[in-house]
Amino acid sequence: MGTGQRSNTLMVKEAAQAMEKFKYEVANELNINTQPIQGDYWGYMTARDCGAVGGHMVKRMIEAAQRSLAEQAALQASSAFQQTMNQPVGQNQSQSPGGPSVLSSIPGFTQPQQ
Repeated sequence: MGTGQRSNTLMVKEAAQAMEKFKYEVANELNINTQPIQGDYWGYMTARDCGAVGGHMVKRMIEAAQRSLAEQAALQASSAFQQTMNQPVGQNQSQSPGGPSVLSSIPGFTQPQQ
């Protein structure tokens, strides 16, 4: 494709430079020769090599998103635990015998009625 005919646009324009760097990092990790690349034109690369780079980029981005979600859930669980520990003794904490549910600390989550 020539310049100006790109159909894949970034959702976050500020990430363009980082995504270009990421693309070359992944290509180097896969031991793909990037010498045929002229400027930003990858047309002289094989489809197999370009597909491998794109596929590994997506795989790593999904891993990063999953890691971020797991960290977010752990922080919410920790926050809920701290709130539970800071409540005065004797205060009605929850309907369940173990105290308030960690799930109740997640915004938008409603616990099913028993």
